[in-house]
Amino acid sequence: MNATANATTPDGRVLESFRQGRWRPSLDTIALPGATGTAPGAALALVPEIVAAADRRWWDTTGRRRLTGFPRETRRTLLLRALDLFDGGTVTIGGLGAQSAEEFRTALWDVAGLPAPLVDRWCALLRARLLGPRATAPPDDALALVSLPGNTFTCLESVLGEAERSGAVWIRPSRREPLSAARLLAALLAVGWPPERLGLYPAQPATLHRLITLTDRQTVYGGAEVATSVRASATLTLHGPGRACALLPGHLRGAAAADWLLPLVAGDSGRFCTNVRTVVCTDPAEEAAEETAGALAAALDAIGPYPADPALPLAATRDHRATDRAVRSVQERLRPGDRVVTRRPPTADSPAGDRYPLPRLVLAGGRVTGSRDVPPLAGHETPFPFAVVVRATQAGAAAVAERALFVHRPDPSRTA
Repeated sequence: MNATANATTPDGRVLESFRQGRWRPSLDTIALPGATGTAPGAALALVPEIVAAADRRWWDTTGRRRLTGFPRETRRTLLLRALDLFDGGTVTIGGLGAQSAEEFRTALWDVAGLPAPLVDRWCALLRARLLGPRATAPPDDALALVSLPGNTFTCLESVLGEAERSGAVWIRPSRREPLSAARLLAALLAVGWPPERLGLYPAQPATLHRLITLTDRQTVYGGAEVATSVRASATLTLHGPGRACALLPGHLRGAAAADWLLPLVAGDSGRFCTNVRTVVCTDPAEEAAEETAGALAAALDAIGPYPADPALPLAATRDHRATDRAVRSVQERLRPGDRVVTRRPPTADSPAGDRYPLPRLVLAGGRVTGSRDVPPLAGHETPFPFAVVVRATQAGAAAVAERALFVHRPDPSRTA
């Protein structure tokens, strides 16, 4: 049993799991982070391995047999209705009761430090992705697992995809932010989604490996630690670290470059895998990178943590120790000649006691000429806006891009 077992909010509410077609409590719970410690869902029911194994046997002997015709067209209609509820309606969540859209946003702020403008944007992105092109794989009766990260609930897109395709989908929510996954499941139930086709399995990290073996198909999100701990298999899709870079062509520099780079570095509070972590300047002039780094640093320093900037809102942190580790991870990777060019301290506390990790920018010393010269900070991911500006030859730029999963290039008209 977890060391924080039976932790609850002062009013006794615990966010429950959803198993075998209904919400269920657990003897094993864990406290969630929170600004006040009184947020709905400040305790989370955990599903032990032995219980998950029993649920797999239930699926094989009972759940799968309950499946009836559920055409893709019906599923798509219900998914869209569920997203309407997820964004703006009231749903009933096991252990928490009825939750309005306003209460959802309040809870996300308290537990995860997500400001309302960011929640609104991510809800819109989730809907846009559902309305966009979808996978054409025919529906099957597989039991699918989606293991979510704590960074952003837009990864619920994978839940929508597996719900549309699979016999059933088990969701392993982040223990740092399980509220969005629970709300989406409750919204699906509210619009008539068959309950035996859904599961919510909050679990300790070690249990993830057991959930993988218990399911037929898996989608797993996570950082470097998860990526190295999960074994590759034909049924598993791993969404690990993003490592995104931006390539600046010869004459894009200074304020013009910063204008293009700012939303790529700081958009979505720096939490997407597509956020730029490495800016590559190929202009041979030494001052080009200096000008670009200076202009971008000034723009990053101008983003206000509170109240939230409506264009580039920053998220607060509820785990101060994890934030301190993330801030130190930048400092520890600095080499002689590297300079932090943003001027503010790494964190800021609001008058209400909220802590924000502030955007940081580093200008790397030297010039990258090949794969051996790529600095340790290139591609380094943090839960806040961060990037390193590097000077590079064309061969060096190619070496950085080869290591990146996402490569951003400006519109050619910017280089004119």
